[in-house]
Amino acid sequence: MNCSVVIPVYRSEQTLDFLIERLAAVLPNVADEYEVVLVNDGSPDNSWGAIERLSRQTPWVRGINLMRNYGQHNATLCGIRAARYEVIFVMDDDLQNPPEEMPKLLAKLNEGYDVVYGVARKRQQAWYKSLVSAFLKRAIAYIMGQQAVRDIGAFKAFRADLRKSFDSFNGPDVLVDVLLSWGTNRFASVTVDEAPRTVGKSNYNLVKLIKVFLLVLTSYTTVPLRFASILGFLFTLFGFFVLLYVLVTYFSAGSVEGFPFLSSIIAIFSGAQLFALGIIGEYLARLFDRSSGRKTYTVSATTDGESR
Repeated sequence: MNCSVVIPVYRSEQTLDFLIERLAAVLPNVADEYEVVLVNDGSPDNSWGAIERLSRQTPWVRGINLMRNYGQHNATLCGIRAARYEVIFVMDDDLQNPPEEMPKLLAKLNEGYDVVYGVARKRQQAWYKSLVSAFLKRAIAYIMGQQAVRDIGAFKAFRADLRKSFDSFNGPDVLVDVLLSWGTNRFASVTVDEAPRTVGKSNYNLVKLIKVFLLVLTSYTTVPLRFASILGFLFTLFGFFVLLYVLVTYFSAGSVEGFPFLSSIIAIFSGAQLFALGIIGEYLARLFDRSSGRKTYTVSATTDGESR
C-alpha cells in the first residue's frame, strides 16, 4: 500500500525538521511508496524556506506555497488534491499528532472503513477550548450524519478515491470533514496519544472556534433556517393567544391595560424577527462568498517546479 501525508503548515519553521525526521522513521513501515505534502498557508515566518530545503534534502517531501493565508481546511484541501497515492493521511504540523500512531489508523482503515480519525486519549488544551471544540465536533458529526463518530479532528486517514465526490467544490469556506462525508458513510475512529505542544502556541482561539461554528451551521446545513421557520410559527401561535387574551379581556372587563403589556409584546416579536433575519443574513453572506468567484486557494509555487 502507498500513502500520502498531507500537512498544512503555518508558523512551523521550528518544528518541520523534527516532524520529517519522525515521519522518516515511521513511513517505511507503513507503506511501500510514500510522500509528504507540506502546504504553506501563508506563514509569516520562514516556513516556506524550510519546506524548500527539506524537499531538496528528502526526495519524498513535496512543498506547495499558497499566495496568502486561506485557512487550515483550505490548505488541507489543496494538499489532498495534490496527493498522488491511494491512502491519504492528514495531520497537524506541531507534533501533537505523533507519526508513530499512524499504523493504528491504517490498521482500522484496512478493516473496510473509508475514513478513520485518530481521537486523542487526552486533549492538551485549556478546558474552555476543549468544551467549545467538543460542541463543534458534535455539530459537524450531526451535519455529516455520523453521530457515532464523536471526535472529529485533524489527524485522520482516508481513501483517496473520496476526492471524486468533491472534485468540483470551489468556494472560500471549506470543511474537509464534511466534504469527505459526501463520498462515504463508512467512518471509524481509534484512540491515539496526543503530545503536548513544545513550540509556539495554538492558532485557534475562542473567536476562531466560534467563526468555525457559524461556518458549520450556515454553509453545510439548513437546520438554522428550519429553526427560524419553527420560531416564526411558535411566535405566530403566541400572538394568536395574545390576541385571544386581549379580546376576552376587552369584552369581559371593558378595557385592556396597556402600555407595559403592549411594549413587552412588541419587544418579544421584534427580537424574534431580528433573530430570524440574522440567520437569513448569514446564509446570504455565504451565498455572496460562493457567487463572488473567490477561490478556495491559489498556489503561487511548488517544489516540483510548477507555479500558477
